[in-house]
Amino acid sequence: MKALILVGGFGTRLRPLTLTLPKPLVEFANKPMIVHQIEALAAAGVTDIVLAVNYRPEIMEKALAEYSEKFGVNIVMSVESEPLGTAGPLKLAEEILSKDDTPFFVLNSDVTCEFPFKQLAEFHKAHGDEGTIVVTKVEEPSKYGVVVHKPNHASRIDRFVEKPVEFVGNRINAGLYILNTSVLSRIEKNRPTSIEQETFPAIVREGQLHSFDLEGFWMDIGQPKDFLTGTCLYLSSLAKNSPKQLASPSESFVHGGNVMIDPSAKIGKNCRIGPNVVIGKGVVIGDGVRLQRCTLLPGSKVKDHAWVKSTIVGWNSSVGKWARLENVTVLGDDVTIGDEIYVNGGSVLPHKSIKANVEIPAIIM
Repeated sequence: MKALILVGGFGTRLRPLTLTLPKPLVEFANKPMIVHQIEALAAAGVTDIVLAVNYRPEIMEKALAEYSEKFGVNIVMSVESEPLGTAGPLKLAEEILSKDDTPFFVLNSDVTCEFPFKQLAEFHKAHGDEGTIVVTKVEEPSKYGVVVHKPNHASRIDRFVEKPVEFVGNRINAGLYILNTSVLSRIEKNRPTSIEQETFPAIVREGQLHSFDLEGFWMDIGQPKDFLTGTCLYLSSLAKNSPKQLASPSESFVHGGNVMIDPSAKIGKNCRIGPNVVIGKGVVIGDGVRLQRCTLLPGSKVKDHAWVKSTIVGWNSSVGKWARLENVTVLGDDVTIGDEIYVNGGSVLPHKSIKANVEIPAIIM
């Protein structure tokens, strides 16, 4: 089987982290975002994965070489000289995607969930039509494009309604698809095309598009607040399905629940960690530190008695003694927060030193 991952461009929504690495390589739960997807695709029998990319492809290719070997998949870069939307990249990769007549998966690199690729492939084969999109239920459908089904039909899609003012349904596009190769003939070459606004409506008009309900959590983690929420959802899913991947409550610190710690991390005395904390490779945590709802990326350091909540601490950054970070603060690579400094929702660019309080959300350049 084959798959195409829409990697996209500059990752501006996740800055300052994407000033150092392309977004798909930023660690989410101690693995690059895109590796979660590659691993799940490989487990479902996918052997060829195309990454549709237009930003720093050479870094992506080098970083993912080890995973290609590890998971036994062929990973190919399809480089856009100019942005082609969400359908144009499929046409650009047509030679690989149409090398046989089996269907192929398409997914957005920002998405995290309990990837249902095996079940999705079985469902798609059973109905026999041209395409299937994964949908997820939301509480406020008025914020999204809603999928509406044919009357008296559980899965065949009738139309899409963008940000409905009246209730027409509560299922939205989850950014995961499986499509027959015939879909490629619907897309013009070298023209920016939207799969959501052009390709899918055309398939719907012919009654050839179905939906597949996603079980469990779903989140687009392409911006900091959603990255943190997605981490909470992911850790909760692990606690239910794979608890051995999380730190044991018998660790030498006070355990607040749903904590993931790389074995190389060092943790001081009398710390309170959790709930919903990810501690990366080589992280050093001092004594009396309080961590809650945060991610500490590899090589970072949190000194004695600091408080870190709702924060992403970037690679090789340092949080000073008795400092307090909260309210979706994001530190880029190699940021230094001074002792006893308070940062409230700050977004700090790489290689900066913060020596004064940041009391309202701001970008620190």
